[in-house]
Amino acid sequence: MNTLIGLFIIALGSMGQSSSYVPIKKVKTWAWESFWLVQGIFAWLVFPFLGALLAVPAGHSLLEVLSSGDGAAYGAMFYGALWGIGGLTFGLSMRYLGVALGQSIALGTCSAFGTLIPAMMLGTDLFSGKGLVLLVGVSIAIAGIAVIGYAGSLRSKNMTDEQKKAAVKDFALGKGLLVALLAGVMSACFSLGLEAAEPIKVAAIKLGAKALYAGLPAILMITSGGFITNAIYCLYQNYKNKTGKDYFGVPSGVFINNVLFCALAGILWYSQFFGLALGKSYFTEGSIMMAFSWSILMSLNVTFSNVWGIVLNEWKGAGSRTILVLALGMLILISSLILPNLL
Repeated sequence: MNTLIGLFIIALGSMGQSSSYVPIKKVKTWAWESFWLVQGIFAWLVFPFLGALLAVPAGHSLLEVLSSGDGAAYGAMFYGALWGIGGLTFGLSMRYLGVALGQSIALGTCSAFGTLIPAMMLGTDLFSGKGLVLLVGVSIAIAGIAVIGYAGSLRSKNMTDEQKKAAVKDFALGKGLLVALLAGVMSACFSLGLEAAEPIKVAAIKLGAKALYAGLPAILMITSGGFITNAIYCLYQNYKNKTGKDYFGVPSGVFINNVLFCALAGILWYSQFFGLALGKSYFTEGSIMMAFSWSILMSLNVTFSNVWGIVLNEWKGAGSRTILVLALGMLILISSLILPNLL
């Protein structure tokens, strides 16, 4: 029963994340770098900070919790800065491929590397026991990525230029695939950050924090590192493209509209890691479910993002064969979670 509760919580967070790019479509007049920075303030600073406060025991401070992990906070922030590169290119993958295809490839790659790299760093034997199960799961996930990438290729061939631009304004398959793959590899650093920040979680519990919320301070440190990377890039783009006036050079109604929708996008995005931290607390330490928790989240993100892709008509006009190939890729990705747990 605890496992089902944990899965349900993670699924709710995943549904929120996959919906987070929908409010951005309601942002008016701002350049990409402007709304990306503002939603990042909410997604990577404001809401993670509020979430981390839930883990602070009575009589203690958040700073005390973060500093009690023997320097783990700095390691988490470092991986967060690397993950920030993935988050930045992740946003670009949505721009060039759309919600469905961009998230599928980026999150599928992230799922594979985010599961395999931490295991390798811990010295896990990938050719026997639990390590072999992880390797099988990763291999299946990569196969799913390839099939979804093929669906994107079919989509590009079957749709007219007008249909492509109607579905995704800046659609560019080749550029988008490269960006999405880079996003997936670098985004896997979030998983490494969680591993590096484990001492913070342990220390928080020793101070009296509830296990349900103990993982949230670590997420704050990772997202803070990611915010720094993204903020530097976005502010540079503001300077380069002369879009700095976006923030305060619009009518008050537009400004309020944009900030509100960026805040909505931010809390929806943060919900995936809020749900992951809470959901993992229901899994047994050292279990297969705990090891695959990252893959669980990414696989669900892929599933829900493609549902949104269909709702937003991103695959309209792609042809029935393309949709069948896309569905097959999604099934393979989902099986990368289910099959290893049956071995």
